[in-house]
Amino acid sequence: MVLTKEQARQFILAKQGLLGEWRFSGKEGAFAYIRQAGCIQFDPVDICGKNAELTLQSRVKGFRKSMLADLLYKDRRLVDYADKELSIWPTEDWPFFSSYRERSRALGSTFPELKELEREAVSYIRENGPVSSDTLPVDGEIFWHSSMHWSGNWSGKSQAARSVLEQLYTDGTLVIHHKNGSRKFYDLAERYLPASLLGAANPCTDEETFLRWRILRRIGAVGLLWNKNSAAFLGMSLNAERRREAFSALECSGAVLPAQIEGIRTTFYYRTEDEPLMQSVLAGTLDRRARMAFLAPLDPMLWDKTLIAALWDFRYTWEIYTPADKRQFGCYTLPIVWGESFIGRIEADRKNGTLAIKNIWFEPGVRRTKKLKTVLEGAIRRFARFNECRSVEECGSLTEMP
Repeated sequence: MVLTKEQARQFILAKQGLLGEWRFSGKEGAFAYIRQAGCIQFDPVDICGKNAELTLQSRVKGFRKSMLADLLYKDRRLVDYADKELSIWPTEDWPFFSSYRERSRALGSTFPELKELEREAVSYIRENGPVSSDTLPVDGEIFWHSSMHWSGNWSGKSQAARSVLEQLYTDGTLVIHHKNGSRKFYDLAERYLPASLLGAANPCTDEETFLRWRILRRIGAVGLLWNKNSAAFLGMSLNAERRREAFSALECSGAVLPAQIEGIRTTFYYRTEDEPLMQSVLAGTLDRRARMAFLAPLDPMLWDKTLIAALWDFRYTWEIYTPADKRQFGCYTLPIVWGESFIGRIEADRKNGTLAIKNIWFEPGVRRTKKLKTVLEGAIRRFARFNECRSVEECGSLTEMP
């Protein structure tokens, strides 16, 4: 199958729920999207919404921040855990990460003094309920060698309470009970996850099976992914040979289908379950009604920025860690998608119930029409409501929300 770049763009946007009629709506829609993506990345920075919230507001109609909090900490249908860095994913996938937790426990066991601290922490939590590193009465510091630390790539001293909680959390003994700002409070996993899930056998018989499962999820998260080194595979131990073998096994099993895109030599893959969507793109029957959305900096659609540049000729860098004098745009800009195109980026801030639009940069060739102005104003109003703002300040002009 050979796709034009236009068809590839349509397929990805439709799969993401960013083109045509809203595919996702309300709290159930938020859960459905995360289930489709496999995971969404968490980042604590909150300038105009945290990354996970920004990801959902762009494609879930009527999304409110409380919906994600409820799915995580009331309904327990989602869990905070590692995957693509810090992530949020469906609780039903807990058994698949069994080897991840086993590896964490093996690393922790190489530090003998940790066991007693873990017993103290679990005993205290069992009696007193959720704790943070500030409220757990474990004093002192721990010196970690990289071979002992649960992340496997860090050496140095850390607060003992924080280290013990992180170890127990990575082991799967604890889950995040709730967050107060960026501060995490932990409680026993057995209090919130059913025993049938906690004790479920690992569906993956070996690490290669687990790797293929994760790659299949990442393909579903983006829509179309190529068989080459990609930031979309972050968090996996993946060299070129293992990646090629995994893609080959997925294709042979019928889980994915290949596609070529005009002008790009590398083969792309999409999930076989998305074949009906692909056929609607090829037949020209896809709902292509244009919507405007502001995307999160770590949005799944942007995981592979090289892919975005190849298909859209849009180059985006999250400049939050770029020195101010070297930034091309603002420190927290959000790409703007309208219809089938990236038309620019927006920088917004939220203070005292007002959404301040600090700047908007349009891509070369974008015509500033009356229709664009009207659609952009509507998107900004929706974004203000998402941020629970009563007014919008744009270039010094304040507009009260209806």
